[in-house]
Formats: sequence, structure tokens, C-alpha cells
Amino acid sequence: METSNRVHVHELLKSCCSIFNFNSLFSSIGMPLLWLALIFAAGEFKTVGVAAASQSAGKHDPMFISRSETFKFVAGETIHLPCEVSNTASYMVAWKRGIAILSAGTVKVTPDPRVRLYNGFSLQIRDAVPQDAGDYVCTIQTLEPIEITHTVEILVPPRIHHISSGNVMQVKKGASVRIECSASGNPSPNITWTRKNNALPSGDEKLTSPIMTIDSMDRHKGGTYICSANNGVGQAASTQVNVHVLYPPEITVESPIVFSGEGQEAMLVCIVHGEKVPDVIWFKETMQLDTTERHIMENRGSRHTLIIRKVHPQDFGNYSCVAENPLGKTRKTVQLTGKPNTATFRSAPVSQYKDRYNISWTVESHTPIEEFKLFYRRLPQGHDVENAIEQSQPLQQQHQSVQTYTHRGYGNSMHWRNDWRDVVLPAVPLSHHYTQGMSYMIRGLDADQQYEAKVQARNRYGWSEMSESFTFTTSINDSEMRDLSVTYYGNPHSDALVLKNCVRITFIFLIMATILN
Repeated sequence: METSNRVHVHELLKSCCSIFNFNSLFSSIGMPLLWLALIFAAGEFKTVGVAAASQSAGKHDPMFISRSETFKFVAGETIHLPCEVSNTASYMVAWKRGIAILSAGTVKVTPDPRVRLYNGFSLQIRDAVPQDAGDYVCTIQTLEPIEITHTVEILVPPRIHHISSGNVMQVKKGASVRIECSASGNPSPNITWTRKNNALPSGDEKLTSPIMTIDSMDRHKGGTYICSANNGVGQAASTQVNVHVLYPPEITVESPIVFSGEGQEAMLVCIVHGEKVPDVIWFKETMQLDTTERHIMENRGSRHTLIIRKVHPQDFGNYSCVAENPLGKTRKTVQLTGKPNTATFRSAPVSQYKDRYNISWTVESHTPIEEFKLFYRRLPQGHDVENAIEQSQPLQQQHQSVQTYTHRGYGNSMHWRNDWRDVVLPAVPLSHHYTQGMSYMIRGLDADQQYEAKVQARNRYGWSEMSESFTFTTSINDSEMRDLSVTYYGNPHSDALVLKNCVRITFIFLIMATILN
């Protein structure tokens, strides 16, 4: 444009020289004033020419088609930054980041091999890394440069880079544990704690916190804890911490009393836990047991079993399993007995009669039951039954301090002890069945009253434990239909005699009904 203006000025001077007589002008105004006039004229012409050119070029100013934007890319992806322009044929388009020039025109300036121009002046960066985040400026180099700015954010998947305790942790029973898990990523990830195949010691399924604290460690709080970091970018990151609790042996017995009989096989079981794994030995009373043909010791995991084959009478007694590791020693006792098990009542809780009640029970015993002892009493009215039972004096203590009165009859004896009454019932005939039973008609009861009963059984090895309390109620009036059934426990060879008696009773009732009609 400046060259064009020079041409116009030159032409102007030529025109001026042809129009005016240069010599006459020179002689009339002088040389300096002549040059001043020409320069002034040339300047006026230039001003007019530039104004006209500007008015003509306003429709074709350089401009951006793209707009400033914010872009988010995941690390490893390719960054694309658009820079579409118009009317820039006579102008330079450049990319810069901070003070660094990335490209000038179509020439790449930065030495970074990941950077290139595409589709004219748009910028591409391969294999994005977190350091690529920032502002990128595309500018058109005019007298007053115009530009757009793209902001790039690099999203980074989470990565766990520190566990305070490492991946394996050992802690003694009763101590406190503090584990810290730190992770990085963009956006900053959320950190959660879970326990593999179990809830956290607090009972929650997960804890959202970089720090997990566990107080008063025990074996139930050990296990594999998982730290997970997630920020919604890519896959969540996780790592595991195996927490081993060191503690002395802990023993639970599968059954504190094992019932057996001569010639039977008995299994005594102790469940033993400990870290480190304890050694387990078995004792009978104070004598350590060794493996023999009849005494076999097995262990599967935490389950330790003493098997006694073909039980002899001298095998009955107290056994103990003793477990020991570097942190301590523990003992638990198991009783092997030939006594009967605890009896269970089987009769209905409401009597058909107002003054009597047919009570029945069964008991399991490997040896025939020789006798039963039944205890019963009337419960106080207006008092809670359970409270009355709890406040009552133990039967064994009552028997030691109260005088006994005996009533003989019907092959049994009845004793009256304060408010409790007890009846000794011989088991006749003896039964060799494992489950044995008995029934007894309690007479002389009061109508519409609640009673409490307990029972014990004895075989050749002694008395069983007292049964749980059983309550029953007498009726207000006798039922119209009498119970003609016979409850029978014992020798199966007497079935024919029982059936014959039932037939006789039924026949007598039929004759009486015929006469009354």
C-alpha cells in the first residue's frame, strides 16, 4: 500500500509540473516554499487515498471463526484445539503458550514432536500428559493483534501411591490400628475402605475417608482391608492391606457335656483359634493322653477332636484341651458322662380335669433309666410366673433343710417339702431304648390354677441335670369326654395286655349306656 501511495505522489508531482510553469513558480515563491507545498499536497493525497483504501478493505478484515473454549482431555488422549480464521492472507497466524511460541504461520516452532498443525491453523498434541494443562492462545498478527484462548484441563485416572502400613500388617490383640491411604488424580479422587467378604468392625459396609482407625483389635477384626480411589476417570484404583492379629489361644467347646454309654463312641470337640497357630494337647483329669487304638486325636483347621472308641466306665470323667502359642496358654474342660440327658416335658399345658393332671416327659439316655423324680408346686396367684420361679429357693437346698414326710402307695413315694412336692417314680419295666419316657397322674390339685413342674432322671451313673421349668393349668370343670387313652412307655411285649384292658373298659361303658337308655 505504501508503494502505491508513492506512485500516486510521483504522478501528482508530474501533473503539477505539467500544469504549472515550474520556473515561474520558482521565481515567484522560491524553492523552499515550493517543496513545502508539494509535500503538503502529497500528504493530503495520501490521506485521501488511505481513507478510501480503509473504507474499501473494512469488508475484508481478518477474523476468527473459532471461539475461546475450555476442553477436558484424559491423560493419553490427543488434544485438538481449533483455530479457524478468515481474511488472513496478508497476516501471520501464530500459536503461543505463555511466552513460548508453538507455531508461526504454517511453520511449527516448538521442538515437541507431539505437536502439529492440521486443517490450516488448528493445533494437535498427541499423548496428553498432566503438564499439558493450561492456556493456549491463537493470535492474528495485525497492528493490534487479535486472539482467542483455549483452556485445557487434563483428567488423570486415580492412582494409589502410599499405604502407611504397607500391604501386610501385624498387630497384637487389644492394640489400636491406624491405616492411611493416599491417592492422586484429577479430579481429586474419593477414598473408601471396605473389608473383603465382611463388614467393617463398626458394622458399616464402607468408610469414606483416607484414614481408617480400628480400636481394641481382636481376631474378629483382622482380615483383608481394601482401599479404593475413584474420581470418575477411567477405572477405580485399589490396593489391599492384610491385617494379622497376634493373640493367645482362644478355645470354645462344641459341647461342654458329652453324653455316651458303654461300648459307644464319644467325640469331644474343641474349637481353637490363635495367631500364631497354637499346639493342642488333650488331658484326662491331670494325665496327658497319647494316641492309641481307642483314643484318636484329629484336627481340621481350628477344629480339634478327641475320639474315644468303645467307651469303658473308667472313660467317664473330665477331659481338657490345652492350647499354647508364644503369646499364651489356654485350657477348656469337657465332661464325658454316662448320666441321662436333661428331660423334656411332652404333655399339653392345659389339663382336662379340675383336680388332676396327666404329666409326661421323655429323656435320652444310653443306659436304662432306673427312676425319675418329679417336682411340682402351685404358683402364687397375682404374681408373674417367671419372677416366682426365679425367686424360689433351689430344690437341692430345700431338700437339705426340710423334714420329709412319706406316703407309700402305688409303687411310689410322695414327699411334701414346703410349697414344692416331689414324687419318686421307678422306671418299671426298664427300657433299653435311647429315648425313654414316663407319665404320671398328679391328683389333689385345685381347679383353675397354674402349676410349675420339674423332673430329673437317674440311671446307673447318676442323676441328670434338673429339667427346665414347665407350667400347666387345671380346668375350671372336668371335661365331658373322659380321656380313655393309655400313655405307655416301656416293654413292648405287654402291648396285648394293654389292648385287652382297653377293650374291657370300652365294653363296660357300652353296657352302662344301654342300661341307662
